[in-house]
Amino acid sequence: MTQLALVIDLNVCVGCHACVTSCKEWNTSGTAGYMSDMNPYGKDPTGTFFNRVQTFEIGEFPNSETVHFPKSCLHCEDPPCVPVCPTGASYKRESDGIVLVDYDKCIGCKYCSWACPYGVREIDEHQKVMKKCTLCVDRIYDQALPERERKPACVLACPTNARLFGDVNDPASEAAVAIRERGGYQLMPEWGTKPANHYLPRRKTSITIHEDELVRVDNPLKKERQLPMPDKDAPTLDDVTSW
Repeated sequence: MTQLALVIDLNVCVGCHACVTSCKEWNTSGTAGYMSDMNPYGKDPTGTFFNRVQTFEIGEFPNSETVHFPKSCLHCEDPPCVPVCPTGASYKRESDGIVLVDYDKCIGCKYCSWACPYGVREIDEHQKVMKKCTLCVDRIYDQALPERERKPACVLACPTNARLFGDVNDPASEAAVAIRERGGYQLMPEWGTKPANHYLPRRKTSITIHEDELVRVDNPLKKERQLPMPDKDAPTLDDVTSW
């Protein structure tokens, strides 16, 4: 069975939010829109996003690190959001494994958001329906686009190539190879939802810098001080120039 999904490399994600903005731009004008921002900058901001980047610190000073963690719908193989939907609005496609919402059936009861252990479903305050990542389903099957552009907007926008897209059940796909060879893992597997999206772990690297290496031999400040310096009473540029 085909299972399309994202594979996110946490080692190269820099938290630039390009994936967030590109996702918002594409889906607001696509079949998944409208995505409201009724009060985006106020005291109690509201807005609908399919993808968010969570940034937090780990460790203790001075051995601390900044981690950027993108998160969107994980398109689980056994999605808990589907069986709890009273109208059948939430469903999982057999053809490609993408979990979607039928807005015409959704009544905005929020049952699916309560059932989702990852907190990736949001209600659109304008349309009063639940929305989530669609893997840009209206883009990846668009025959009018060049084949290289038939990928989710977030994948195309990532400047560090931290996001891969493909069939994780196809052993030969780029996504499956990355998971297999680079230790890809699922988020919170203990929930038994079998998330299709995977994460590639951060790789620990260390660089040893000796104290003498911190002093530059060609320090430009030292070179400048070797030049003749003007007297304190010498006229400045403001004194001799008419602006």
